[in-house]
Amino acid sequence: MSYRFADRVVEMQPSATLAVSDSIRALRQQGYDVVDLGGGEPDFPTPEHICRVAAEAMLAGDTHYVASAGTPQLRKAIAQKLKSDNGIDVGIDSIIVTPGAKSALFSAVLALVQAGDDVLMFDPGWVSYEPMASVAGARTVRIALDPADNYRITRELILQHVTPNSRLMIVNTPNNPSGRVLTLDELNAIASVAVERNLIVISDEIYEKITYDGHVHISTASLPNMADRTLTVNGFSKAYAMTGWRLGYVAGPTEILRQVAKIHSHSITCAASFSQAGAVAALEGPQDFIESMVEAWDQRRHLIAAGLNDIPGFKCPLPEGAFYAMPDVSGTGLSGQEVASVLIEQARVGVTPGGAFGDVTENHIRLSFANSDQAIDAALTRIRKTFAA
Repeated sequence: MSYRFADRVVEMQPSATLAVSDSIRALRQQGYDVVDLGGGEPDFPTPEHICRVAAEAMLAGDTHYVASAGTPQLRKAIAQKLKSDNGIDVGIDSIIVTPGAKSALFSAVLALVQAGDDVLMFDPGWVSYEPMASVAGARTVRIALDPADNYRITRELILQHVTPNSRLMIVNTPNNPSGRVLTLDELNAIASVAVERNLIVISDEIYEKITYDGHVHISTASLPNMADRTLTVNGFSKAYAMTGWRLGYVAGPTEILRQVAKIHSHSITCAASFSQAGAVAALEGPQDFIESMVEAWDQRRHLIAAGLNDIPGFKCPLPEGAFYAMPDVSGTGLSGQEVASVLIEQARVGVTPGGAFGDVTENHIRLSFANSDQAIDAALTRIRKTFAA
């Protein structure tokens, strides 16, 4: 039988980061010892008090549908968190709880753009932003940032890429994959263009709690004149080690959220009820374990950056936030894709090729240091052995 598929799907590439994870699983099933530095998952367990509350909710019968936008208890806790942590003042009617931040992003993009619209995003950027815009029928305009200039964003650079059809700009800080934490000057540059050119901004802040060396996360919606044109997307996967719980949220102007809610209700219905109970416990309970995780990742970023810089052909800056290292591997004479292939095939180390995140990082690879010291040491030993030969 001959099948016909939508062009937007045929032209879409699968998620590069998930493809790396799938390859590693396949090799492990074949009996190979593979070190996985390709994914973006905290290596810490979800704190016990969060799990306990969710389990108690299930045992108490909280296993049914809840309000599509999320339980009032969780939306209230999110609103309080946004006000105290981010300087964003929204009511619970301006928050939608989603099964992961990715779902929040997807629903927001689908609600905001259509064929003929342009979506601005920075290069390098997370692998799923462009496919989301493509599914919505929009065109992606990538703003190339210079790795040699620490991926700095300027007003002039953004304006060079704004078109008459520009409708939306996606911002991610701390950044996946580069590890950059945007400064106030950079965010003000973004805000000034957004106001001047009447753009909506989606601010992906999933790594907000993970910063180092005094770098401070600033929410775009907290800036002057930005609250009514910014959707803030966040979730529980990174800061609370809750990747498998699939919980995120989007907050912003009520008028926009009403439209996002339509997409959400027809595609998701609602996020899991007992997961939301656990999320309330996450926000309202102890927060000190986040600091402990960040301290561990701080040590590991130094470990992985120093180790990579000691390998011929690798040049790795120290990440400012998130838990990814992004070394330039052009000194090996190979592209990022070629280095990633060598590492999985010969060293049995899984990494993500930098080209998955944009053209400017084609000669880079991304490695996650959200892993044990032992795994990082083992990976560095294997990489060094492979490229020092």
